[in-house]
Amino acid sequence: MYPFLHPSGDDVLVDLFVQPRASRNEIIGIQGNELKIRLTSPPVEGAANKLCCEFFAKLLGVSKGSVRLASGEKSRHKRLLLESIAVAEVAERLTPHL
Repeated sequence: MYPFLHPSGDDVLVDLFVQPRASRNEIIGIQGNELKIRLTSPPVEGAANKLCCEFFAKLLGVSKGSVRLASGEKSRHKRLLLESIAVAEVAERLTPHL
């Protein structure tokens, strides 16, 4: 199991380290106990947070409404809440991107 995935009832919490203002949206790898990602959006007025949720929804094949920011609104260290999905399923869908 990955150190950045945490079960939370029927949901999953994902610990992220986000690098804004990148040339493209991508997963870089694992940094410590966090998944490191790069996003094209600047960290202004919640744009990077919104893009982060949209990026994960598309990556995992879930609706945008089922991915939301649990903590880290103004930090590079964020925690996403993925609703109604199992940890094993998230790990399986992320594995090709790591």
